Amino acid sequence: MDLLSLLQRPYTKQQANEMVHWVGSHQKRFDSLLKIFLGEEDATTIQRASWPLSYCIANHPHLIDKHYTELLAQMDAPGKPAAVRRNILRAFDQLKKLPEIHHGVIMDACFRYIENPNEAIASQAFALGILARLAKIYPEIKPELDMIIESRLPNAAPAFKSRAKKILKSK
Repeated sequence: MDLLSLLQRPYTKQQANEMVHWVGSHQKRFDSLLKIFLGEEDATTIQRASWPLSYCIANHPHLIDKHYTELLAQMDAPGKPAAVRRNILRAFDQLKKLPEIHHGVIMDACFRYIENPNEAIASQAFALGILARLAKIYPEIKPELDMIIESRLPNAAPAFKSRAKKILKSK
């Protein structure tokens, strides 16, 4: 399957599902899709690659085991479309477990995103979800998380408010 050509044609949900099915649990196929997502393609192609990528990760989390460092580096890479960060955060939010070795870097990045009112709302919502899970492992971050949420809540967008209220209720 020529993924790049498929992603550059008019896009449908059926095509995305076909890509997810084609990738399955095959590491090399996943790596090909990830290469497009993290590559120098145009923003539209990257965005189109993100949907099947996130489903592949949700279905087969082991596929990103060797890519965490690369994904973390891309979250703040200059010149990358916002879709890259948003979809990396979406993937991390969907995972039941994140590698402990990366907790600190992920936590730091997520705190930066939720503190930044100019960050995309979807990225903030995914970052909140990740931080809520990490707060169960590191309860010492809960006060800081709650403080940021409470300060941002009055003027927050609906997606932020929804996640934030669930986190505050989970005390």
